[in-house]
Amino acid sequence: MENSNVVQGWQALSSAGELDSLMRLFGNLHDACLCEIHLVTGHYVDTDLSMTVDWKTTVHMLIHRQYTKPSAIELRFEEVIELRLHSPAPNCEAIILDAAFFLRDGIYYWADNGDWTPESDRSEPTWVAARKVYWRDASEWIGPGLRYRAGLTP
Repeated sequence: MENSNVVQGWQALSSAGELDSLMRLFGNLHDACLCEIHLVTGHYVDTDLSMTVDWKTTVHMLIHRQYTKPSAIELRFEEVIELRLHSPAPNCEAIILDAAFFLRDGIYYWADNGDWTPESDRSEPTWVAARKVYWRDASEWIGPGLRYRAGLTP
């Protein structure tokens, strides 16, 4: 991770203990909601129409909760292995009551259902698996406005 991102307040999760501390700080995501997801694949077509691929997918997630200090966090998953997005059904609340967030065999897993494991039904909750995870307080992003838009540098 570049030094400029550390300056922006990103904190690396490098152990199960650090991950557990984050979950305690954020109340295990109880009464939270996943507001936005931003996916960057690193693939693009250049102006000469040649294609570049780098295989370093990054996912940003903005999560709000009904509590202070912090009221919102941003998670940054790098070297993403898999992302499953389960969109809520119409007229269905998508409140996170308890999230799963753990480290297994060098892979970080996050799911919006606290009972989820990689052996569970992999199509039901929204979940992500990645080799690296960073987080930062995003409490200033509380409210209805969209935060991920053109110009965001992963």
